[in-house]
Amino acid sequence: MKRITRDLARKYAFDWEDEPLLRVEPGESFEIETWDAGTGYFRSPEDKAIPSLRPGFDRDPPLANPIGGPVWLEGAEPGDLLKVSIEAITVADYSWTAVGPNRGPLGASTRWPELSSQYTTKIFPHAPGPSGTTRDGTLRFNERIQWPITPFIGTLGVAPDREVTTSGDGQGPWGGNLDIRDLAPGNKIYLPIYHAGARVYLGDVHASQGDTEFTGTAAETNATVRLNLELVKNKTIPFMRIEKPGAIVAVHAYRPLEVAVETATFHLMDWLVTDYRFTPTDAYCLVSVCPDFRINVYQMCKLGKLNFVAGAEIPTRYLDR
Repeated sequence: MKRITRDLARKYAFDWEDEPLLRVEPGESFEIETWDAGTGYFRSPEDKAIPSLRPGFDRDPPLANPIGGPVWLEGAEPGDLLKVSIEAITVADYSWTAVGPNRGPLGASTRWPELSSQYTTKIFPHAPGPSGTTRDGTLRFNERIQWPITPFIGTLGVAPDREVTTSGDGQGPWGGNLDIRDLAPGNKIYLPIYHAGARVYLGDVHASQGDTEFTGTAAETNATVRLNLELVKNKTIPFMRIEKPGAIVAVHAYRPLEVAVETATFHLMDWLVTDYRFTPTDAYCLVSVCPDFRINVYQMCKLGKLNFVAGAEIPTRYLDR
């Protein structure tokens, strides 16, 4: 199987001028071995998130959140739609999270001084599951608390139309650092294509994450991601879309949060009208009265220039064609 190895998965920007590291045919499975968001710096509780100690943090913007790519998809052209099928994610034997001064919404807290006066790194061991791998394993938070590993891709996108955008805070219709827990095995992700070959990048896998990624750091980990890419010719969409086994999700990223929520809902309505034969009136009323309509607030952390990321979700049982 074709693969981008971890030693090559250290790009820090979505750049349409990068030479492809891999070329694949539509439907061909391949793997990318990803670094964690700290590029391997965090290995123990003694590795603190002190900027002066972190490699690459003497650069502006810092070299953080590495991605692997680009992957060239044969036949992809501007104006096509990319379909990403995530087949499997195998995470490493641990993950980490880090808090401290000037990190996240409580990085200047006076109510809880320990959050703003000292740096803390927590390491979470991963135990294999019934498969013998971490694909169905367990994350140990502390002596009392553990939960199933629920891995997903935090940063996924194609090369943007014109700009070179960093993997740390780049976001747009083309994807980027969106930290959407639904970019998970078994789901399909759709993105508009702006360049020949699509030029796909991914990285920043999380072993698990709560809604909003409140501190700005989830359970960050190395991983191996297996996926395949397909094309929908001559079709475009306004922002990322996700198909889950029992639901569809339309995404948007913006600040303030209410604009992200409202626009994601507009995107979902557009999807219902264009692909599922809803009238605009029925789509508008459905998202207001259906008890199973949901808004997911995937990312709402105060970190650099990151926008807030919302997803408008409706179960597929309401979408009979």
